[in-house]
Amino acid sequence: MKYVVYDKSNSNKIVEITRYVKSYKTAAAAKAAITRASKKYIATAGTEVRNGRFYEDYRIDKDPQFIYAVAEFSDYYENLETKVERTNLVTGEKFMESINTPYYCSPSSESYWSM
Repeated sequence: MKYVVYDKSNSNKIVEITRYVKSYKTAAAAKAAITRASKKYIATAGTEVRNGRFYEDYRIDKDPQFIYAVAEFSDYYENLETKVERTNLVTGEKFMESINTPYYCSPSSESYWSM
């Protein structure tokens, strides 16, 4: 089984937490990646001094541990994946495709038709 990390706040789109990694062998590995991303976010958010007062840049709505979730690969594609409506660039027909489809692989893009 494989597991994916998806963004609950952004149409359930799959997220690359670490570079070029979109799936994990275990749920624990996926959760660990979210935890590492959260710790990195907290460390970089820090505090800032403006006009002699401390301001924290940490926002709970941007912390990975609150906006990301883990799902099993097949469960994600059957139940959670969002479909979006796009227009074919050549024919002008509307069609539905996965939100995770890369732009250059979509018939709605010029790069798809120029290959």
